[in-house]
Amino acid sequence: MDQLTITRPDDWHLHLRDGAMMESVLPYTAKQFARAIVMPNLTPPVTTAEMAKGYRDRILAALPEGSDFQPLMTCYLTDDTAPDDLAQGHADGIFTAAKLYPANATTNSAAGVTDVRKLDPVLKRMAEIGMPLLVHGEVTGPKVDIFDREAVFIETVLTPMVERHPSLKVVLEHITTGQAVEFVETGGHNVAATVTPQHMIINRNDIFKGGIRPHLYCLPVAKRERHRLAVRTAAVSGHPRFFLGTDSAPHTLGAKESACGCAGIFNAPAALETYLNVFDQEDALENFEGFASLHGPRFYGLPVNEGKITLRRESWMVEEDIDTKSGDKLKAFMGGEELGWRLVDA
Repeated sequence: MDQLTITRPDDWHLHLRDGAMMESVLPYTAKQFARAIVMPNLTPPVTTAEMAKGYRDRILAALPEGSDFQPLMTCYLTDDTAPDDLAQGHADGIFTAAKLYPANATTNSAAGVTDVRKLDPVLKRMAEIGMPLLVHGEVTGPKVDIFDREAVFIETVLTPMVERHPSLKVVLEHITTGQAVEFVETGGHNVAATVTPQHMIINRNDIFKGGIRPHLYCLPVAKRERHRLAVRTAAVSGHPRFFLGTDSAPHTLGAKESACGCAGIFNAPAALETYLNVFDQEDALENFEGFASLHGPRFYGLPVNEGKITLRRESWMVEEDIDTKSGDKLKAFMGGEELGWRLVDA
C-alpha cells in the first residue's frame, strides 16, 4: 500500500498555550486535524465558561485563512468547581469535557484537585449529563516513585472513583503503563484512553541515551520497555476505546534546556505521520482509521467528520527546530529523523 485515505482525524488531547506560542503552533494541528480537545492549563487556568469562550475565540482568530478547524474546550476542575456552573457551560456548548489534574501533577497544575472525593458532586452531575471526564492519571505524593505514579493512581484513585460513578464517561489520558492498558481493556464501555506517539516510540532509557535528553521528558514520564510495548500493542489493536491524543505540549528551548526543564513533548509538526509510521511497522494499517478518526468521536458521542485526508508512502525528514512568532525556538519530536509516510497537501 503506497497511499492511504481516511476520514479526517481529530486530536483528543492537545496543548495550544496562548498568545504568540498558540499562534505559532496552531497551524500544524489545523492542517492535520478537524477538531481537538484543547487543554485548559493556562495561567490562570480555564475554570469558567466565560474564560473558555474567550480562549476559543482567540484560537479561532489565530487560524490560518480558510481553515475549518474546531477547538473543543475543556474546564479545569478545582476543589471548588460548582456542578451547576459546569453543567450550564456544557449545555451552552462551550465545554465539551472537564479535565482533572491532581494538584501539582504537571505543567500549570498547582490549582488542580487536592482530593478527588471532593469532586463527587461534580462527577455525579457530569455522569447525569453525559459530560466526559478527562484524567491526568498520576498521584503526586513524594513517597511514590515517579515511574509508579500512574499505576498507583489507577489502583488507589481511579478504580474507586469509577466504582462510585459507574455511568461517568472517563478518558485516562496519555497512558504509559501496562496497568493502564489493562484498566481500559477490562473496564466498562464508559472507560477509554488516549495514546500519544511518543509513548509508543520511546521508553525511559531513551531519555538518558548519550546524556540527558530534555526534549524527551514529559509527564507522565516514559516507562520501562514492557510498558511501551503494552501501550503500542493496545493502540494498534483496533480496540474501540483506545484513540489518538497527541498531548503535544510546546515549550521553548530555554524552558526545556535549563536547570529545571519543563515537561512536555512538541509533536504537532509530524503527529499524524508519526502515528502512521508505527501502525505500518506493526502491520496494522487497517486499524489506523479507527484509532485516528472513528473511536474518539464515537466515545464522545460526536459525529464522525465528513472530510477525508490522504497520506502517501514517502521518505522525508522532520524539521527539527521550529521558529515561533516571539523569536524563540521549539524542538519537534522526531526532528531530524526520517518518517515513511507524509500527509498529502490539500
